[in-house]
Amino acid sequence: MVQSKAENVDAYLAEVQEDRRAALSRLRDLCRAELSGFREVMAYGMPAYEREGGAAEIAFASQKQHVSFYLMRGDVRDAFEERLAGQDMGKGCLRFRKAERIDFDLVRDLLRATAAEPGTVC
Repeated sequence: MVQSKAENVDAYLAEVQEDRRAALSRLRDLCRAELSGFREVMAYGMPAYEREGGAAEIAFASQKQHVSFYLMRGDVRDAFEERLAGQDMGKGCLRFRKAERIDFDLVRDLLRATAAEPGTVC
């Protein structure tokens, strides 16, 4: 998917290719459940979650070759260094080549750590 022009997350999910929609909906549900006090927004053409008055700390997207989960907190990445070691990861992006192989337990734990306390967004 090229950068989405969707105005909200519902519209974004409606335009995602069908074989990824369930996984992305599940990511959204996890974000909404675990990120208490965060606001769901569209940023840079993807669903993102920001604290009141702050920058986005979490986002996800359907890319051409993978599903991306963006973790924009270096402190959380550092705390999970061992668990992230075997993952396909860029600077702040966890890439899942197949939607059915998303590690939702890891994502949930990353979300909980992010929500636990504010930190610096990179």
